[in-house]
Amino acid sequence: MAPPIAYARNRDVNIAYQVFGEGPIDLLMIPGWVSHLQIEWEEPTVARFLERIGSFARVIRFDKRGTGLSDRPPGVATPEERMEDAHAVLDAAHVERAAVWGWSEGGPLAILFAATYPGRTTHLVLYGTRAALGRRDGPDAVSEADFEARMRRLEETWAREPEIFRSPKADAGYRAWLMRFQPAAASPAAAVGLMRANRELDVRALLHAVHVPTLVVSRRDDPVSGEADARRLAEGIAGAKLAIHDGADHAMWLGDAEALAGEVEEFLIGERHATLTDRVLATILIMDVEGSTAQLARLGDARWRDLVAEMHAFARRQLAQHNGREVDMVGDQVMAAFDGPVRAIRCARAIQRDVSGIGIALRAGLHTGEVERAGEALRGVAVHVTARIAALAAGGEILVSDTTRDIVAGSGLAFADRGTHALKGIDEPRRIFAVV
Repeated sequence: MAPPIAYARNRDVNIAYQVFGEGPIDLLMIPGWVSHLQIEWEEPTVARFLERIGSFARVIRFDKRGTGLSDRPPGVATPEERMEDAHAVLDAAHVERAAVWGWSEGGPLAILFAATYPGRTTHLVLYGTRAALGRRDGPDAVSEADFEARMRRLEETWAREPEIFRSPKADAGYRAWLMRFQPAAASPAAAVGLMRANRELDVRALLHAVHVPTLVVSRRDDPVSGEADARRLAEGIAGAKLAIHDGADHAMWLGDAEALAGEVEEFLIGERHATLTDRVLATILIMDVEGSTAQLARLGDARWRDLVAEMHAFARRQLAQHNGREVDMVGDQVMAAFDGPVRAIRCARAIQRDVSGIGIALRAGLHTGEVERAGEALRGVAVHVTARIAALAAGGEILVSDTTRDIVAGSGLAFADRGTHALKGIDEPRRIFAVV
């Protein structure tokens, strides 16, 4: 029998979640492509696997917005919104810190969560996943034409053919369960929309920002993410443990599920909890006034001080509305940090709009990277990258790094390529994009 369903509210969206198990640690499981918290328990292989995990952990599972029993708002959720949903579920379940397990399409979200909220993450487990879900390079790359053809077929056959968790050993009963599961887990358009958004998601540049004990697990011949993918992922995360198991099943509960569960149990129960770190993943926003020296000379000291004070008041109001954290406001500069890049970009737009009414044109730069917290201040290369990007912008313009642009897939934001730039004091050139 499925554990009871509860709901966590993230703004105006209700996220279905369930809690089960009596183990000594809390474990947040982030689902793959689509899920359904009730129907998954109807399949014996799934139920046995979940019960096994619940034997050593207090498990918190949820359906992503747009899938399963969660609300289904229009459009596809951004990675930032999905991460906020996971955060809301932990709060609703009264869990302060938990191990985080992301599998398949849930892997990149788990990486983002662990890097952004190390204080709430004790361990990270990644199974059957990649940092870049869309295979765009290498010998096994999927072309745009092939991907689009697959999406058309997926939408046409969603309720007639089992499309997910394929296994060479799946029997007729399992395939029949899939036919009940798929239409309940998502609509055809939602399934395709999630696939498109996941194809764009790429967190490879953020792997170095993960500072919690990490286990990367894969089955050697997994058709979605096999041994080579797992090795690349583990190499990108400092100190990550890699475990390769025999088999070709992508679904965790198929094949030798006991070996996989035992691997995770040993990793989670046999290690001490991670030490809290002052290094976190953040999106940094830096803004300043275009032509400030000329304006100061024209207006005089007193009027300029009044104008800057008004600008800071506008900025603080928008930071409060967009959950931004003020880092520094000295002179004509605004520096802030955000948990996610979409809010940061929208906040920058709002500040620019507000201050234009008092005759100020603000230029803005954003970059997502690892920073070190020192009291209220932020330090690290990411801060310097942001400052260099901001210096390239014109008044009223928002420039972002390639890293920031790559992780806002599905947000509805559009960008113009501004080319590759050598940034002063930064080792490698960076590709810059303008928000349009």
